[in-house]
Amino acid sequence: MKKILFFAMTIVVLLSSCANEFNQVYKSSDVYYKYEYAKECFANGKYQRVVTLLEPLILTMKGTDNAQECLYMLGMAQYSMGDYEAASMTFRKYHTSYPKGTFAEMASFYTGESLYQGTPEPRLDQTTTVSAIGAFQEYLDLYPDAQLKRKAQTRLYALQDKLVKKELLSAQLYYNLGTYFGNCMTGGSNYEACIITAQNALKDYPYTSMREDFALLIMKSKFELAEQSVEEKRIDRYRDAEDECYGFINEYPESKKRQLAEKYIASCKKHTAGAEDDD
Repeated sequence: MKKILFFAMTIVVLLSSCANEFNQVYKSSDVYYKYEYAKECFANGKYQRVVTLLEPLILTMKGTDNAQECLYMLGMAQYSMGDYEAASMTFRKYHTSYPKGTFAEMASFYTGESLYQGTPEPRLDQTTTVSAIGAFQEYLDLYPDAQLKRKAQTRLYALQDKLVKKELLSAQLYYNLGTYFGNCMTGGSNYEACIITAQNALKDYPYTSMREDFALLIMKSKFELAEQSVEEKRIDRYRDAEDECYGFINEYPESKKRQLAEKYIASCKKHTAGAEDDD
């Protein structure tokens, strides 16, 4: 019991000593003393202390031999803490201030990486995702032989997939709303909105791995649109839906939804058979 108590007291004393040491450094007017202490903290993973010490030093260190390292180290400390928004701004500031600096290439990469780490799930606003794509694209344009080129490209694919996923969720939402008219303020249809959203996504992202998902939503929406149509539009819409079904089968012959497409085709033919005889 005495050993445990002694150990606990030792820890308290050490922590108190460290805190006192940091406070002395923080209150010191010696800029270089603070800077060297911040480097020591960074090496030991004490990133909050690094940020606390370096943020006020950025302007003071500007124009000195240590200015670049000071700014870059601040960005890395913020990134390591998970403060990605602050880190992206610091890395951007570094690259703007020192475009040919020692850490310019890495600062450019970590501008994108910080934004990447801060991107939200696909259902939410994707402004940060778009910014991250722009940052990584800039990195690859500026440094075509960059050491982290492959990682940046992988990040770009992942970010693009997030944008595609958001479009897919939007299209799916329109489809799920179906005949609910409260969403159609302009007098259109949720199925039409689904079709347009999915078609635009396929134009913008022609090589997406979610291509079949969009095609399926288009096919289902065209069929439902035909089912809900007024008499004068019904035949044309059933024909359009039938063409879409054949197109889906041709593009995805092994699809798990092939039976659904064939079911739709049979239903469409029943509705258009009489019209074809009249033609």
